Amino acid sequence: MGDSENLFGEDAPPAGEEAEKPTAAELEAAGQSAMFGDPEPKQEEPRIETQPVAVPPPASQPYRVLARKYRPQTFSQLIGQDAMVQTLANAISRDRLAHAFLMTGVRGVGKTSTARLIAKALNCVGPDGQGGPTIDPCGVCEPCKAIAEGRHIDVIEMDAASHTGVDDVREIIEAVRYAAVSARYKIYIIDEVHMLTRNAFNALLKTLEEPPAHVKFLFATTEVDKLPVTVLSRCQRFDLRRIPSDLLQQHYAMVCREEGVEADDEALNMIANAAEGSARDGLSILDQAIAHADLEGGGRITAERVRDMLGLSDRGAMRRLFAAMLEGDPKALIDGVGQQYALGVEPLAIMRGMMDLAHRVTLVQVAKGGADSATADEAAALEGWAQSLPPAQLHRLWQLLLKGYGEVRNAPDPLVAAQMALLRVLHAATLPDPGSLVRKLEEMATNGIAAPSPNTASPAASGPVASIDWRKLVERVEASGALRVAQTMRDWVRVIELAPSRLVFALAPGLPEDPTPEFRDALLRATGERWQVEKGAGEGAPTLREMAEAELASAQARIRSNPLVDAAFAAFPDAEIVEEGEATGVGRNWSKRA
Repeated sequence: MGDSENLFGEDAPPAGEEAEKPTAAELEAAGQSAMFGDPEPKQEEPRIETQPVAVPPPASQPYRVLARKYRPQTFSQLIGQDAMVQTLANAISRDRLAHAFLMTGVRGVGKTSTARLIAKALNCVGPDGQGGPTIDPCGVCEPCKAIAEGRHIDVIEMDAASHTGVDDVREIIEAVRYAAVSARYKIYIIDEVHMLTRNAFNALLKTLEEPPAHVKFLFATTEVDKLPVTVLSRCQRFDLRRIPSDLLQQHYAMVCREEGVEADDEALNMIANAAEGSARDGLSILDQAIAHADLEGGGRITAERVRDMLGLSDRGAMRRLFAAMLEGDPKALIDGVGQQYALGVEPLAIMRGMMDLAHRVTLVQVAKGGADSATADEAAALEGWAQSLPPAQLHRLWQLLLKGYGEVRNAPDPLVAAQMALLRVLHAATLPDPGSLVRKLEEMATNGIAAPSPNTASPAASGPVASIDWRKLVERVEASGALRVAQTMRDWVRVIELAPSRLVFALAPGLPEDPTPEFRDALLRATGERWQVEKGAGEGAPTLREMAEAELASAQARIRSNPLVDAAFAAFPDAEIVEEGEATGVGRNWSKRA
């Protein structure tokens, strides 16, 4: 059969020809060509030489803001709340854990972070899975990881701002009956708990007072005064304090080191002050400052960049404005305000900067120590003003600046209002305070009223110098009971000669009768001696009443010539200088004395 023909009578092909059979693709192409014709030959496209481009590797995760990236994961990372951490540590170590905790404080001080840390501390089982509640959760066990990632089934975090009704609280009440699935405690974290309605609070009261042993409630709020007293009495309350600026500055410096960013100390100080005790606010500002930093400068955060970003006034410019105000230089003051406004600083920020300087100078003066400042120049300026300015002037500056701040805030043109307010402060800075003015007027009035002896009061007296004090002699007559005679001596007698047992006098015009006999009898009764009393020729010294009126007029003239009093009369043309005892009217007690 080796030489036999195939089924169709054809000879079998040679053994080496099987490899030359067409492939299926060639057969299909032949069929297509038979049906549709041969396709047009493809033209080869020219090859373009391209340079290889480095493709960046895909990011492992999207960018997280600093406030989330550096959220505290342990109590040791929670800054500024040492008292609360110590209390919780003692409660855990003594097994005296409350069933409900309330964290209150301003924004960004760690209320929600503290609640999550408490949840981790209560449910941590340690790396070996055998641990118990601890103030230092390990962070590596499954409960710690799940709570940190927000996926733990037994830690339920609810936002009361969006779950405010009784139905939301009813779900909690029904769920607390069941034990925890995998954790030691079932924990409910209710943020912004003050947003719950009154009926929701009332529905929660019984469960909050006597919850099951496996349930813990953690509340966080910024407005604790809105919580019912019945809720407050069922919770262990922690008031989280504002974080001091120095701690915030250290924290932000650590964040910059972790991020590989360089920052000036003054820039971090500005950010810490702008945060106003809130760590989250400061981290948000720091995040913005890192993005705002100039790449040409290596991405360094400078004070100038932060100042421009926040719209803050330059501290050096503020010190120059403050100095111009104290030195009474209106041109330098107005020019400085205009320059700051041209740089984009708002008038309110200028007034706030001046108020801040006045406050810091007062603190340095009260503390009697070195100024806490970011730069040596600023510290030296503050200490110099604290030594040279009296406390009353600083208080007056603060009151005037505070009043000007309110005027600028409500003015239709804030720049003009700021200029006028600072000029008013400038002109009032050198004026004495009201207390000093009253004391000065009192001294002037007292020196003016103090009368010299009648013998030396008038150099025009024609008689010889008396060896007896006429004023005291009249007082002796008055003390003896001769009141009318003493008044006549005081008002009408002009002494020409006064010697022991001898009186020569002249009468002021207007007295119709001769009082000589009455004077003689009164002197005898007052001194026990007989006096030679007679009317003489000449004018004599002024009467005691005339001397008192002259002295009063002189004192008023001296007071009236004082620049301060003159300015007061210019402002109040109808004003009068009223002596003590002359003021009349119900409920009015006017006096030169303060």
